[in-house]
Amino acid sequence: MSKKQIEEVVRVSLLEYFKDLRGTEPDGVYDMLVRIVEKPLLEVVMEQAGQNQSRAALWLGLNRNTLRKKLVEHKLSK
Repeated sequence: MSKKQIEEVVRVSLLEYFKDLRGTEPDGVYDMLVRIVEKPLLEVVMEQAGQNQSRAALWLGLNRNTLRKKLVEHKLSK
């Protein structure tokens, strides 16, 4: 799947989200989306990196301590 295809999946999902609201005002859409996407992103990258946090942090463009914090937040690490 290309970056463009991922972008389109997100776009379609957001349009469905707003449709499902049926006119109700959304709140905190940015934070909601980041939380929803971040966990599977971390899971997949950690798996592909062989659970190597240094490698995963490099791939993600994050500081290793930031990655550790995010893994704990999402209950993916102790």
